Amino acid sequence: MNDSYGRTIHYLRISLTDRCNLRCVYCMPADARFAPSAHLLSDAELVRLVRLAASVGFDRVRLTGGEPTVHPRLVQLVGAMAQIPGMQEIALTTNALQLEKLAEPLARAGLKRVNISLDSLDAERFARMTRGGNLDQVWRGILAAERAGLTPIKLNAVIVRGYNENDLADLARLTLEHAWAMRFIEMMPLGSIADFQMDAVVPVAEMRARIEATLGALEPLAWDGHDPARMYRLRGGRGTLGFISSVTEPFCAGCERMRLSADGKLRLCLLRDAEVDLLTPLRAGATDAELGALIADGIRAKPWGHGLAQREIAGSRIMSQIGG
Repeated sequence: MNDSYGRTIHYLRISLTDRCNLRCVYCMPADARFAPSAHLLSDAELVRLVRLAASVGFDRVRLTGGEPTVHPRLVQLVGAMAQIPGMQEIALTTNALQLEKLAEPLARAGLKRVNISLDSLDAERFARMTRGGNLDQVWRGILAAERAGLTPIKLNAVIVRGYNENDLADLARLTLEHAWAMRFIEMMPLGSIADFQMDAVVPVAEMRARIEATLGALEPLAWDGHDPARMYRLRGGRGTLGFISSVTEPFCAGCERMRLSADGKLRLCLLRDAEVDLLTPLRAGATDAELGALIADGIRAKPWGHGLAQREIAGSRIMSQIGG
């Protein structure tokens, strides 16, 4: 389906849970509280909504969280979604703490690709940013995903002023030896930690300048306007560098995605509060046709873009409750 601006909306990011085994500074407060299980979509409800989303044109799904690998039936959910008619790709965004044991089963179930959070190559800084993450464990997960064929591997680093802006060159250097996509992300303001997030934004222009000062000029690659990352390559690099500039260089014109939260809300834009409640009518006995119509209405109501330039900040959820 097309939204009211003519954009084809076919990519659904699904938060399987708001729970996480880390407390990253850019994602949630240290004392985050999570929703009771009864308030979240059951496996059967989730698969039903994905099937209905596919019926109106969604053909790509990315599973997020919180942290999706803490969901106890992740492999089974991937298998069920991979069998839905019209579904072309199931992908996963993860912190990789459990990926060493899950990569192979997920690949067999039908998972195609993974995006992995990697905010620093310094174990101490990594633990500080994630509030307890084990860098060695993440690295083993990355290599397990590569062995399982969950490629191309994409690594995501959210760059936070005062935490990891000095890690940019080291992270970029990974693409000289590995055929990976290293992607650098401006921190996005949401919910109760929005003030910290806005104050700690490192603009993409500064990120590129820091990398080039150490590693030389970046070669720009073709950009189709839909991928949120604008792509570059280091001279002689096997992999690529991407920069996601949601705050300073928005890419709303090419947006083709929507989000489904773990509590059954269809979120129309990551950085706006507008949502369509699917869980309540689903549990009230709505038919497939009625639920499909709600999804279609949500697509048509999708806003052009966010309002960060006007200091309009979504306040109803933090990032871990949406899935990014």
